[in-house]
Amino acid sequence: MKINVKYDRELTGIAAGTLLPVLVMALIWLFTPGSLSLTDYLAHLSTANIVTHIVSLSVFPNIIIFLIFNRFDMLRASRGVLAVTILWAVVVFGIKFLA
Repeated sequence: MKINVKYDRELTGIAAGTLLPVLVMALIWLFTPGSLSLTDYLAHLSTANIVTHIVSLSVFPNIIIFLIFNRFDMLRASRGVLAVTILWAVVVFGIKFLA
């Protein structure tokens, strides 16, 4: 059984498309100058009105996962990444226009 057949599932794409933005958000927080706690950092993002910018920046690496899954012909996993990316876009629009 090839590795791409074993992991070619929508759940794999959903997990990758969800976890990578969370990981990127954590890396942005860790490499931000100043030693703010996570709650202080999130409060700063909210008061500076840049939450949508950070979320959008964090979701951007999903393109890389999507292209990797496509390259290895893992179309079900690609579909999962695409679905989660669209969900992240709905979240960004919701934050931007409803909050």
